[in-house]
Amino acid sequence: MSDRPCIFSFFAGSGFLDLGFETSGFNIIYVNEIFSPFMAAYRYSRQVLNLPLPEYGYYEGDAGDITKLTQGLQAQHLRELVQDCRKSHNIVGFIGGPPCPDFSIGGKNRGRLGDNGKLSASYVELICRNLPDFFLFENVKGLWKTTKHRLFFESLKQQLLEAGYILTERLINSIEYGVPQDRERIILIGFRNNFIKDIGIKLGSEKLLPKRYFPWGNYILYPQKKVFAYPWRKCEAFQENSIMPCPDGIPQELTVEYWFRKNNVLKHPNAENCFKPRTGITRFAAIDEGDDSKKSFKRLHRWRYSPTACYGNNEVHLHPYKIRRISVAEALAIQSLPANFVLPENMSLTNMFKTIGNGVPYLASKALGETIMNFLETSVTNAVDISNLTTG
Repeated sequence: MSDRPCIFSFFAGSGFLDLGFETSGFNIIYVNEIFSPFMAAYRYSRQVLNLPLPEYGYYEGDAGDITKLTQGLQAQHLRELVQDCRKSHNIVGFIGGPPCPDFSIGGKNRGRLGDNGKLSASYVELICRNLPDFFLFENVKGLWKTTKHRLFFESLKQQLLEAGYILTERLINSIEYGVPQDRERIILIGFRNNFIKDIGIKLGSEKLLPKRYFPWGNYILYPQKKVFAYPWRKCEAFQENSIMPCPDGIPQELTVEYWFRKNNVLKHPNAENCFKPRTGITRFAAIDEGDDSKKSFKRLHRWRYSPTACYGNNEVHLHPYKIRRISVAEALAIQSLPANFVLPENMSLTNMFKTIGNGVPYLASKALGETIMNFLETSVTNAVDISNLTTG
């Protein structure tokens, strides 16, 4: 086993979050995902990218089951793997984003009682039972912003505090990290109290890691205030295959067209994976380029960032200057994935778009991985006394 910090990944989907952590220097050693088409895509994409297999393999099953006493064998197996990992003095981390439609403002809004809502509780229980050195929990902003869901979120945090974790959280927007997409998510990160002491940080009675000590800002390339103040183009009349040069005064690398070109989407292996409409072509042509005002049939603007990549509940994103929906290759580009990230040809279109919409954008994942790695490395080298500081 390598001396890189080891990651147990839960709700892994097709591996966008894992890929970001892996390229930041972490070692993905255990992968959990319940939905077999996503797991198959995860394995396939790793093969194409020529990445090593996770040392402890793949567990295709419900992360919730791992915590249930009735599933004792699997729970015990996970405990044993964590202990085995520790024998080599490896730092152990859990990462995961439990499925979130129950907290989504545009979703079912059933909260903690929904089937997906319960998975957030299961993940926290998994953390509290296995006590990794650190964890990352990712979810929709509705869990953090909506009053009734916020109470549930606070109760999860309380559980983690009682288990001995020091917490830090931030509502991130993927666009800050160079993703061509306006996508807010709540990120909660926790470190074991003892682990914090071991790496040289002396704590008093703090429950939250003072913000000035956790480098949230170090990998932000485009501060939100600045990004949204640029003179972005609003709408133009749709014209098939029209030519439009990039306007001045905006960061081109945050635009849809920049990423389409960067990933050479028309030559990408997933270029042809696109829903073909049976009817409604005239409706497609009637929507202005950049008109994303409606719940569905949002037409992207080539020289602007995309709204949140979310393709369920009839949410349809149209190509800026073609009379069609965007392709899988184009959706992957909007999620800032490398051009050589490919989904398997035998995956259904519905599952392709679902796994893309569920995933954490690659550049945001990479920045989160780098932020944690930065904290781990600088904390070890610069022991910090924060015992007399107020919480951040």
